[in-house]
Amino acid sequence: MKALIRGGAALTAIFFALSSPAHGVGEEMAEAANNWLATLTPEQKAKAVFELKDDERLNWHFIPRERKGLPIKEMASEQRALAQALLSTGLSNRGYFKASTIMSMEQILRDMEQGKGPVRDPERYFFSIFGKPVDHGNWGWRVEGHHIALNFTIAGDDVAVTPNFMGSNPGEVREGPRKGLRVLGVEEDLARTLVKSLNDDQKKIAIYTNKAPSEIITGADRKAHVLDPHGISMKELNGDQKQMLLAVIQEYVDRARGEIADKEFAEIKNTAPEKIYFAWAGSTERGEGHYYRVQGPEFLIEYDNTQNNANHVHAVWRDLKNDFGEDILRKHYDESHRK
Repeated sequence: MKALIRGGAALTAIFFALSSPAHGVGEEMAEAANNWLATLTPEQKAKAVFELKDDERLNWHFIPRERKGLPIKEMASEQRALAQALLSTGLSNRGYFKASTIMSMEQILRDMEQGKGPVRDPERYFFSIFGKPVDHGNWGWRVEGHHIALNFTIAGDDVAVTPNFMGSNPGEVREGPRKGLRVLGVEEDLARTLVKSLNDDQKKIAIYTNKAPSEIITGADRKAHVLDPHGISMKELNGDQKQMLLAVIQEYVDRARGEIADKEFAEIKNTAPEKIYFAWAGSTERGEGHYYRVQGPEFLIEYDNTQNNANHVHAVWRDLKNDFGEDILRKHYDESHRK
């Protein structure tokens, strides 16, 4: 009997070893992308697949506009499931929850606007593949629509996940069955707690204007850049305030799946405190227009909530050197040509 149990345990171990191979992040993404692509018709592939060097890969935005790619609306049920499986390879559980909830909010907007605004449709989110998804190769993928712009670039064993944009309109649902929903509420609350903790001298440095901009300043720029004025540096914060600022940063970075988020956050934490800045514009009171940003030598976070009577959120995470995988693609290209 004991031998039988041991044999059964061994078979179980072999089964799980065979059915659950230890893939890297890029390999898992490639597998999910190819599973999805295998179900597409030639007509669907013509919409979904682009060359890696195609200018469309850099043509990103977060407004309700016409887009290229294959929309969920044109997918069969099994294709939709595999598209969502691909999306899950790039995001954490929390990030996936946020993205899915934002997509679902198109129905809330449709009900609110009664057909008077742009087309609102939870199925108008587009999946695109750039290049050929292969293990340790160079390729990319994107999921984009109103208030969602998720860009992933793979170069060898490296993965880049920015620009990473999420928005919410309404910022807080104020009526209906989902009343009280604030899908990006943590991003707002953490930063407000920080700015309100500042003493008068610190506020003079951090709050650079009483009027918030009407939009994130870098918008959908192809290349993000450090913004002026910088605000207050982490070095000028006390211990509790430093932890609050790190919590703000982590909320954005943790949109990405754990392996990626941990690496990105570790690099940010290793940055000299005098090189990380926090800046605020507008009111510090909830329900009034406000904006903030956090930036370091290699990253930028922007948040704006001014539209629709300060109930319309835009929140983006950018990599100043590696948006669209610019840095990792260059390194991979250089390394492959030195061999």
